[in-house]
Amino acid sequence: MVSILQNVAIDCADAYELARFWSEVTGRPIYPDSKPGHQETLVMLAEGPVLYFNQVPEPKTIKNRIHLCLRPETTRDDEVERLLGLGATLVTDRRDPDGSGWAVLADPEGNEFCVLRGDADHAHDDC
Repeated sequence: MVSILQNVAIDCADAYELARFWSEVTGRPIYPDSKPGHQETLVMLAEGPVLYFNQVPEPKTIKNRIHLCLRPETTRDDEVERLLGLGATLVTDRRDPDGSGWAVLADPEGNEFCVLRGDADHAHDDC
C-alpha cells in the first residue's frame, strides 16, 4: 500500500487572495465554490494534486522547508518578470552568467518558490 498526494497545503492570512495570485501564476482556475472571505480555497491544477490554501492566524516567520518549483513554458527570465508583475518579490537570484541556475521568489504572503529554466531556455542549449 502507498499514499497518494492529495494536495499541497499552503498556510496564509487570506486564502482567497493568495489563491487568486497562484491561479494567475499557474493559469488554472480557483475552485468554483470559493469566494472572498472563505478560510479554505483551492486552485485546481491540470495534473497532480491541487493547491490548498488554508487561512491561519499566525504569520509566516521562517524560510519554507518545502516549496514549489516552477518550470515555465517560456524562458525563466520572462517568467520571473511576469511573476514580479503579478506581485511576487525576488528573494535570491541564483541565475548564473552562463544561463544556468534559478530565481527564488516569494508570493504576496512571503512563501518562497523557485523559477527554473524553461523549455525555451533549453532550446538554446548546445547539447
